[in-house]
Amino acid sequence: MGFFFTLLALVVLLGLTWRYLGSYMEAVFDGRVHFFGFVERPVYRALRTSPEQEQTWKRYAGAMVVFSAVSLLFTYVILRIQGSLPLNPQHLGAVGPALSFNTASSFLTNTNWQNYGGEATMSYFSQMGALTVQQFVSPAVGIAAALVLVRGFSRKNSPTIGNFWVDITRCLFYILLPMAFIAGIIFVGEGAVQTLAGTVSIKDSLNGVTQTIPRGPIGFMEAIKQLGTNGGGFLNANSATTFENPTGLTNFLSIYLLLSIPVALTYTFGKMVGSIKHGFALLAVIIILFGSWVAFTSAAEHQNNPAVAAAGIHSTVGNTEGKEVRFGDTSTALFGVASTQTSTGSADASYDSFTPIGGFGLLTGMMMGEVTPGGTGTGLYTLLLYAILAVFIGGLMIGRTPEYLGKKIQAREVKLAGLGALVMPIAVLVLTALAVSLAAGRVGPLNAGPHGFTEILYGLTSQGNNNGSAFGGLTGNTPFYNIIGAIDMLIGRFGIMIPAIALGGSLAEKNVVPESLGTFRTDNGMFVGLTIGVILIIGALTFFPAIALGPIVEQLSHLRFF
Repeated sequence: MGFFFTLLALVVLLGLTWRYLGSYMEAVFDGRVHFFGFVERPVYRALRTSPEQEQTWKRYAGAMVVFSAVSLLFTYVILRIQGSLPLNPQHLGAVGPALSFNTASSFLTNTNWQNYGGEATMSYFSQMGALTVQQFVSPAVGIAAALVLVRGFSRKNSPTIGNFWVDITRCLFYILLPMAFIAGIIFVGEGAVQTLAGTVSIKDSLNGVTQTIPRGPIGFMEAIKQLGTNGGGFLNANSATTFENPTGLTNFLSIYLLLSIPVALTYTFGKMVGSIKHGFALLAVIIILFGSWVAFTSAAEHQNNPAVAAAGIHSTVGNTEGKEVRFGDTSTALFGVASTQTSTGSADASYDSFTPIGGFGLLTGMMMGEVTPGGTGTGLYTLLLYAILAVFIGGLMIGRTPEYLGKKIQAREVKLAGLGALVMPIAVLVLTALAVSLAAGRVGPLNAGPHGFTEILYGLTSQGNNNGSAFGGLTGNTPFYNIIGAIDMLIGRFGIMIPAIALGGSLAEKNVVPESLGTFRTDNGMFVGLTIGVILIIGALTFFPAIALGPIVEQLSHLRFF
């Protein structure tokens, strides 16, 4: 019953968020919200820009690439000179070159993959001055890229698609900072640690052993970690530790936060294009796929662990191996699916301890491109790429030039959408093949056989989708995995984002074609079903052979236990 009421409360709260946060974000990006104007205007003056100075898609993409390159360099340098910077009570030294490159790429791309233990590697300055800053700006960049594609549909005969600097400034001041501040107060109020006092040592009076307890500015970092679909925690145990996720309320709040903006952006899309029904059609795609994955993953984790059952131990509370008892098996599965179907990657359990089919649910959620609902901004523009491909297929079925919201989808648009949809699977599969072919890659997994292969596949799928979650068995802090992981993350981010921005520019230049009797409708159940089919087919056709070698064969191998 507890799981049912959790789901019900989540659905109701997200429904309200979809309507009201979605409408608020449309007003923010339309320039109708000004209560932080006294902060906003000086920023524009410093950047020598203004909302009236709009950019072409090429200049917009160029600004995004330059900003990202500077962010990458800034974070890398901070990590490399960490030992000489303040706010380092543990006197931690510089982070190594390969790990610094991987970490800087990770937080830049909204992945937050962590090949390190935060409490043992990063100083407070690095955590706050570099990583937390990226946890704010990287989701803002993702939302800005989504806005370009949305404006492509909402404008006609327009050579410009907005201003990158204005979009990320408004996103930071009016959305991310206020919401993270409120959520941070709740986390700290519930018991999440928030201090700059350094570690504390406690001596066990029974055996005389002294234990060092890590502390830090954790609570407020936790808020943006979830809200920005970042997932990178202050501590190595992430949301499984009470220092980051102290109560059932914070666990529920974490799930809500990581879903809130991606879900609400579908309403923002509907408002901006002048058709809420089109926004609801995208929301329906999200609900059907997300609900299906929650259902079978929760069912899988509510069963006994096959290996434990083989030992003659039968549990009545599901697979509790690697899970926090305070959260339970089904709520943990809900958290895992929510985290892997957004670009969050945070974890309140060990995903390596999920059943094979439960791990299948987490892994395939990422392989669908993280569009149900995906990350902040990234989910919306990737979902729109799939929707454009669905429109193209629908147009072929009725023998007309495909149209979406009155814009003709022609060769250029289909090529850009196809590139954006396929770049991630190609990168993930090529790098996975490389990892299992080289000795440097094969030494990474903890386990042998299909589970070890799944650890490699999961790690590179997570990084290629800018997710950041991991099967804990993979040793990623090696030069090989640090470098190919960074490459994977950068391709997964910019290989999709730049085609999406180019597509938005192409659509904005087009005129609107009046709807006719032969127009393929894109706001009804048939379109929803077709879009779901395109998402599943692309994921199934590209990843099924790899999945068959990993979680599927592992699940089949357990059948002998019953």
